Amino acid sequence: LSILLSLLAPAHTTRSPDCGGILTPSGLRYRKCRPTSPVPASVLRRDLMAPPATDPSPTSPSSRSQIISVKVDKLSLTLIPDTGMRLNIEVDLGITSAPSTTKEMRLSILADLHVEMNPEGNLELVTSDCKPTLEEVQSTEEMDRSAPHKSSGSDVDKQINVEKICLEVSKLLLLPNERLMSLAAPFPITPNCQVQYLPLAAPMYSEQGIIMSLQTTFQVAGTAIPLPVSPVPFSMPEPARSSSSHLILAFSEHFYTSLFSALEESGALNVSLLSSLTTATLAERITQMGSLFQEDLPVVLQAVTRSSPHVVLEEDKAIVELFLTAQIGTGSSLFQSFLSVNVDVTARLHLSVADTRMIISVAAIEDIELSLATSDVGPILAALLEELFLPTIRKEVPAQINAVLRQGVFLPHIASFTYTDVNITIHKDYVLIPCNLQLEARTG
Repeated sequence: LSILLSLLAPAHTTRSPDCGGILTPSGLRYRKCRPTSPVPASVLRRDLMAPPATDPSPTSPSSRSQIISVKVDKLSLTLIPDTGMRLNIEVDLGITSAPSTTKEMRLSILADLHVEMNPEGNLELVTSDCKPTLEEVQSTEEMDRSAPHKSSGSDVDKQINVEKICLEVSKLLLLPNERLMSLAAPFPITPNCQVQYLPLAAPMYSEQGIIMSLQTTFQVAGTAIPLPVSPVPFSMPEPARSSSSHLILAFSEHFYTSLFSALEESGALNVSLLSSLTTATLAERITQMGSLFQEDLPVVLQAVTRSSPHVVLEEDKAIVELFLTAQIGTGSSLFQSFLSVNVDVTARLHLSVADTRMIISVAAIEDIELSLATSDVGPILAALLEELFLPTIRKEVPAQINAVLRQGVFLPHIASFTYTDVNITIHKDYVLIPCNLQLEARTG
């Protein structure tokens, strides 16, 4: 049993969510009532109005019913808790069976939809049930137009059958599925570091909305890197009450620690700091420096991470802890180190969102600790080190980290959508980002 558990444990730890989202009923209703929506209208018009490839009937084309107009009057998507979604489409059809006879028909389509995870690991919107009904609205040959009635036994019913209509509904899902695939696309953070959000399973459906769990992976130079395992499993926090926002994103504390660990792995957190000191001014305080250098040279700090960064989330506060080793030396083309110090930085983070990117910046350094990493130059007081180098570290470390993160980190999103009306709240162990959706205008 212990051997079996040891085999199962790694699979469990490598497949755990660290972020997620809830698409609320308000998000599903976004753009639901757009009668002029071009995609459903064009798909239905193209295929419903197309003449059949072969006509086995001896009836002449002029006497056969033809669809001459297709207008989508209603398109809505509603949530069904624990099940999926229901698509409701109402289409006005203009149908002629002779040059002087035109009918207006109302085609109503009810289709049950849900999201599955296909073998490639992508989410896919599929239909599980489809029920079309056809009613006559008016006819140029009929005087009684007071109420619609069911049409039956006509050429129209033969042309517009259940199989054909449900095939058109499945075609309507092609564009949404293309956009769903873009959710798992890799997004750049720095020139050699990328982030990717992978769905772990098909989403769940509740009264709050469609709940999706994601696992973040990072690539450095195109290769996925191992990340620290989250000590606490993350689950998408559901809002206590219904939200007016279209989408609620949540990111765990482990997500931010993984992000900074990936930046460390890529070398983006290694910094070079030019201090205001020179070897001559340093020799005034540390006499040993005078014998090391014959000329006055600028003093440079080259800092590299000595262990993985760590992010701590508290109520209304995000903190990053960086553990650096700084080599202090001359700024000549051939760097010559004469002192090593450990630098532990605790900095407060500021979070904001622009379009589909989370902008993370070091707002302020709250604490710095310096300690000797080597004793090459004998006992030097920590207070003297702090006096000489703290101003440079306090100013330059945030500036260089912010330069690395200035482009932001892409949030999970699908193509053509951006986020608006964003409100970020930091809680203990996770960050909540309610926002609205905005579909970008199609071009071309």
